[in-house]
Amino acid sequence: MAGSGHENGAISIRPADNLAVFEVSKKPKKNKFALGCAMLASLTSMLLGYAIIFIKKDLKINDVQIEILVGVLNLYCLVGSIVAGNIADWIGRRYTIVLANVIIFVGSLFMGFSVNYAFLMVGRFIAGIGVGFAIMGAVLYNAEISPASSRGFLTSFPEVCINVGILLGYVSNYAFSKLPTRIGWRLMLGAGATPSIFLVFAVLAMPESPRWLVMQGKLGEAKVVLEKTLDTKEEAQLRLNDIKEAAGIPQDSTGDVVVVQKRNQLKRATFLLDKSGRRALLLISTGGMVVSLATLGFSLTIINHSEAKLTWAIVLCITMVLFFVAFFAIGMGPIAGIYTSKIFPLKLLAQGISLGVAVNRVTSGIISMTFLSLYQAITIGGAFFLFAGIAAVGWLFFNICLPETRGKTLEETERLFGNLVGWREVDKKMKEDNTKGATHGQ
Repeated sequence: MAGSGHENGAISIRPADNLAVFEVSKKPKKNKFALGCAMLASLTSMLLGYAIIFIKKDLKINDVQIEILVGVLNLYCLVGSIVAGNIADWIGRRYTIVLANVIIFVGSLFMGFSVNYAFLMVGRFIAGIGVGFAIMGAVLYNAEISPASSRGFLTSFPEVCINVGILLGYVSNYAFSKLPTRIGWRLMLGAGATPSIFLVFAVLAMPESPRWLVMQGKLGEAKVVLEKTLDTKEEAQLRLNDIKEAAGIPQDSTGDVVVVQKRNQLKRATFLLDKSGRRALLLISTGGMVVSLATLGFSLTIINHSEAKLTWAIVLCITMVLFFVAFFAIGMGPIAGIYTSKIFPLKLLAQGISLGVAVNRVTSGIISMTFLSLYQAITIGGAFFLFAGIAAVGWLFFNICLPETRGKTLEETERLFGNLVGWREVDKKMKEDNTKGATHGQ
């Protein structure tokens, strides 16, 4: 009887057993290898930013052409991101990022050697396709190689790199302003070709996404990558089991398999297990953006209708711009991509992220291509009031339609989205069911 107690699940009183339990519970260290891979994958997005003030002077183009030149990149990104979704499933996430760098390299050379507006637009088109590949590939790759403890942080890297790239564009604008106008803007646009070369070799040194490897039947390689990029071997094994289940591979398969059937959906979400909720961050972020945009519109309207120099209004404008950037950075910037990567099953993940990037690029392109005409039509203050109104509509949409996905399995997420406006009742019922299940389990 005494000997069978241990076999039936009784807790051992031996110190060694208890110490083993506590050792498993220790908080794992952050994985620096995954951090390095995510940073390298995201750096291509940094090549997006540069200024265009000298182009207008040298090529003698008007405001409408400037609007098109600035905004059309986002539309070209749309094409790139849509195509990249299927390309990433075909050649892998890593080679998609490599291809993005090659395309950006060619586009940068085209723009750098442009002799007229049409030639410049061709280069812009090529570079835009590359940027679409880069953004989609980086978000997808980072989501799939990141440990659960830092997935939200690492998935936000591409968005951060885009903003850094825009900042570097302004810095390069100042640096190249010392050169003759005809040369300065060409060097500025062509500068994107140089880092692309180094990034190609750097990305080739990274491991492939373990999810893609499993979808190709390469279980052995996937396990090696997971053990390198995740915090613990236990987490690596659990993640591998989840991916195998999603891909329709038997759990007892340990070596490479010939055929991977893509018919099952994930039953256990392994994405985005960070401490803070996505929904709360989105609401706080969007609310702050609404206030910032409305206040910016107010201060710009005051300045526009005053003949005197209003220092307080100028300071308020600058402050609101900084506030807007801050609120965007804590929510809408990174969380939009993170939320998107959470709600799709494995077989639709690449296409879902691709669609999200595409919508983002379309809206960015519309704003960029219409801003000059918009503020001339309704004043610059009115333009920001309009943006504040759109952001307010977004806040209402998030509050009504978007449930919290943190800690939810894919099946639970699908149930929530199956009742778009009634998700609160569904969520409440699921929590009650989980509580009852935990009570019965005890």
